[in-house]
Amino acid sequence: MTDKKSSEPQDSTQAKQRAKGVYILPNLATTSALFAGFYAIIAAIQGDFIPAAMAIFAAQILDTLDGRIARRTNPQADFGAEYDSLSDCISFGVAPALLAYQFALHSLDKLGWMVAFVYVAAGALRLARFNTQIGVTDKRYFIGLASPAAAAIIAGSVWLMSVYEIKGEDYSYYIAGVVAALGILMVSNVRYVSFKGVGISGKLPFVLIPLFLIVFALIVAKPEYSLTIMSVTYAVSGILFELYCLIRKFLGKSKKDSIIED
Repeated sequence: MTDKKSSEPQDSTQAKQRAKGVYILPNLATTSALFAGFYAIIAAIQGDFIPAAMAIFAAQILDTLDGRIARRTNPQADFGAEYDSLSDCISFGVAPALLAYQFALHSLDKLGWMVAFVYVAAGALRLARFNTQIGVTDKRYFIGLASPAAAAIIAGSVWLMSVYEIKGEDYSYYIAGVVAALGILMVSNVRYVSFKGVGISGKLPFVLIPLFLIVFALIVAKPEYSLTIMSVTYAVSGILFELYCLIRKFLGKSKKDSIIED
């Protein structure tokens, strides 16, 4: 009995010591995403807009990999969640806002940096709300546009315009409107499919394999086109889904009222 009692404090002490450690793989992916976001900021300041946009997309891939690894290893650690949020705030908040500002918004003077700040603040609020809703909301959906998707639209647009040597100053008001709209979508209640239930190890219909190959080929051949179109489509999908739900709710209510009147 004495040995058993004496071993219990040791076991609890060892558990506490293990809890103080951090998981290497997911946090390494998070650090890599943070580095990509930091590089995007440096490249945007130097006027290298295409490398900056590519770095933001690289951060998006690494952030997705981070989440996959975390779910695979199942490390329920607060440190990883907080570190990931801070990394996202830099890579998908500050980096795309600065890229948009350097590319086009600087020509709008105060309005330009105010729009950029609104985007950064909206991204930070989006991440804070997401952290407080973990385990409460439906995992199948994101509430508000995810910051990586919003950053991808900015990065893809700048990349595409830079390829065709289009000056951002000529479309500064258009870009300002897009950046502001993305900020609003991030803090909105619009629902977006999270794709968290989709796993690479699960079984999928055979017909989807050629589709994945076509999408992959398009991304490799014309990344500035395909990534931008995919990002915009995802952003619009949430709006269309909410409109569909509202119309369905309205029609259901109207049908119910007509039955009551009869």
